[in-house]
Amino acid sequence: MRILRFKEIKRAYISLGILVILYMVSLCSELICNDIPLYVRFNGKSYFPAVKFYPEDLFAGNNKKTRPDYKSINNSAAFRKDAGNFMIFPLVPFSPFESIDPKSIAVSDNVTLVFTQIPRIGTVNIRRDYSIVRSASFGFFINMKDRQTKRVLLPEYYSITENIRQGIEKRFANENAPRLISSRIMGNKGMEVVISLSTYFSRKRAPESVRLTFREAEAKDQSLKKIVFNKSLKPVQNKIKQNSMNIWSSLAPQDRKTLLSMVSQRFLHTIDPFILKVKNRLYSISFEKDDIRFPFAPVKEHLMGIDGAGRDVLARILYGLRTSLTFGLLLVACSMILGIITGAVQGYYGGAIDITGQRLIEIWSALPFLYIMILMGSVYGRSFSLLLFCYGLFNWIGISYYIRAEFLRLRKKEFVEAAKCMGISSYKIIFKHILPNAMVPVITFFPFSLVGAIGALAALDYLGFGLPPPTPSWGELLFQAQQYRWAWWLILYPSLALFVVMLLGVFVGDGIRNAYDPKRCSRLE
Repeated sequence: MRILRFKEIKRAYISLGILVILYMVSLCSELICNDIPLYVRFNGKSYFPAVKFYPEDLFAGNNKKTRPDYKSINNSAAFRKDAGNFMIFPLVPFSPFESIDPKSIAVSDNVTLVFTQIPRIGTVNIRRDYSIVRSASFGFFINMKDRQTKRVLLPEYYSITENIRQGIEKRFANENAPRLISSRIMGNKGMEVVISLSTYFSRKRAPESVRLTFREAEAKDQSLKKIVFNKSLKPVQNKIKQNSMNIWSSLAPQDRKTLLSMVSQRFLHTIDPFILKVKNRLYSISFEKDDIRFPFAPVKEHLMGIDGAGRDVLARILYGLRTSLTFGLLLVACSMILGIITGAVQGYYGGAIDITGQRLIEIWSALPFLYIMILMGSVYGRSFSLLLFCYGLFNWIGISYYIRAEFLRLRKKEFVEAAKCMGISSYKIIFKHILPNAMVPVITFFPFSLVGAIGALAALDYLGFGLPPPTPSWGELLFQAQQYRWAWWLILYPSLALFVVMLLGVFVGDGIRNAYDPKRCSRLE
């Protein structure tokens, strides 16, 4: 009956199916993501390295009994020249522990010159009649030297917009006024500018002048000015737009020679941006090239990118899924068993046993878990089993309270009294008569406890107190994301995996809780 009620909640039933499928897939991680081939055909014989160890000497004939590097062997003459010798690798031929060879990543070998306009900025102080009192770096905007701008009337060169005029009047009237920015204004010298006024607060005395800031308006096609060069220092025409070639053509021969020299240096090492004046405008010229530095963004061979140690993120997420679910299931199972036993004994016997047990549990729950985890890890070394043991020491307390309450409620029922009168042992009464009727909180809390365990493991790994490196873990990937904040793939994919698994677990828990709810119609829907 309850199973049918659970199936009626489609999102819970579907979420359970997806969780089971994901766990089954994660259990087959070695067959999906691995640097060891699934099948090897060599000298007419078949080998299955994914399930059986073979020494390197078997394929390379070098008398080495160590684990073979199958990718290197696959590129050897014995496999390249003989079509009968071949290897079949998994769908993702990378192990979560394998450091990727930078040479194996296919990236563009071109250098891109990016021209970014540096807008000029100048300030000018004006009186009420808009005559200039003093200026700084403003002469450029009206084709004069700064010392020649004094007493010049600003409206003769630029039409002041209405919002700027009102802002100037408020400042001369000594009234509070917000920061203002004008739209693009065309001057009579053909130069577009943006005028701004800073925030103003009233003072004891009205100002004698008001300061305006002039900023050169950026060219609208600025983002398109890119020129791509190959190793021969020739422009790659199919990757360059016409306006970019126009700016290159307008450069002086000496400037072109300087830039080409810097391009050739960029193929060898990184160089700083270069400032150059082009068509009476200042440009910052950067030299961009796809360098192989870890972490590396997603590419065709590595769909989720590469982490800071050069390992495939997809492989580590898949193996991390298995680690997280296995840890969660084992932790919740052990916690449930210990909590059930403790709560059952307290609730069934009551009295001094119950009171003593409650006081001991309260003392135990007051111990700082994180400090104990750090201490145990420093003494015995971090490991999966130690983390499971330490976390299990505290995780059972919550469920023991619920089981104790159920046993206190059920121990006075008629069927328990009848069992006692029949001489049935306390062990059988606890586990065969009362416990089956007290399992509702255990079952309903199981999915939520699983979600909590997965989140706790990720949190401990993120803090550095979880699983030992190089164990694949979502928390460890998120820790790397904190170190490399520009590496969006280290933030997106582990967070998405953690979110999806925890959301599925919550949906399953919600469905189980509703299936065991005795008051189905007590809530409005």
